[in-house]
Amino acid sequence: MDWKNIIATVAPWIGTALGGPLGGMAVEAAANALGLNDKTVEAVKGAIMGASPETLLALKEADQSFALQMQSLGFAQIKDLEAIAAADRDSARDMLKTTRSWVPAALSGFVTVGYFTILIGLMSGKLEISDSQAMLLMLGSLTTAWGVVMAFWFGTTADSGRKTELLAQAPAK
Repeated sequence: MDWKNIIATVAPWIGTALGGPLGGMAVEAAANALGLNDKTVEAVKGAIMGASPETLLALKEADQSFALQMQSLGFAQIKDLEAIAAADRDSARDMLKTTRSWVPAALSGFVTVGYFTILIGLMSGKLEISDSQAMLLMLGSLTTAWGVVMAFWFGTTADSGRKTELLAQAPAK
C-alpha cells in the first residue's frame, strides 16, 4: 500500500491536507506524531512504511488534534481542505492557460536535464552517492520534482486543460 493511502486511511485530516497548500502543516503534524526530528515528506514516508500499530495509533491521535486545529482555522469538514487543494490546482492551471508563460516549460526542462544528468552520472560511475550526502539529497529532490513535472504535463493537469479547450470549442445546445 502507498504511504499516502496509509496516512489517508489512518489520519484522514492529515492525509487530505498533504495534497494542498496546508501540506507543510500536515507533514509537521505527522512527523511530530511519529517522533521524527526531520520534518520532511521523505522522513514521514520512511516512518509510515515501517510503522508499528502503536505508531499508527499515535498518528490517529495526531489527526484528531490536527482536525481540531483545522476547525479552529475555519475548516469545518475534510471537504473544506479538499476544496482548497482543488482551487490551488485550478489556479495553477488557469495561470498557465491564460498567460501561456514559458517559465513552467523552462523549469520543467531544467528539472528533467538535471535529473537525467545525475542518473547518467551515477550509472556511468562518474558520480558516487556514497561520497556526498548533498548528491543524495539532490537526487531525492529531483526525483520528486521530476514526478511532479510529468504529472503536470502528462497527468491530470494536461488532461484537464485539453478537456477545457474541447468544451470551449463545443457548440452550445
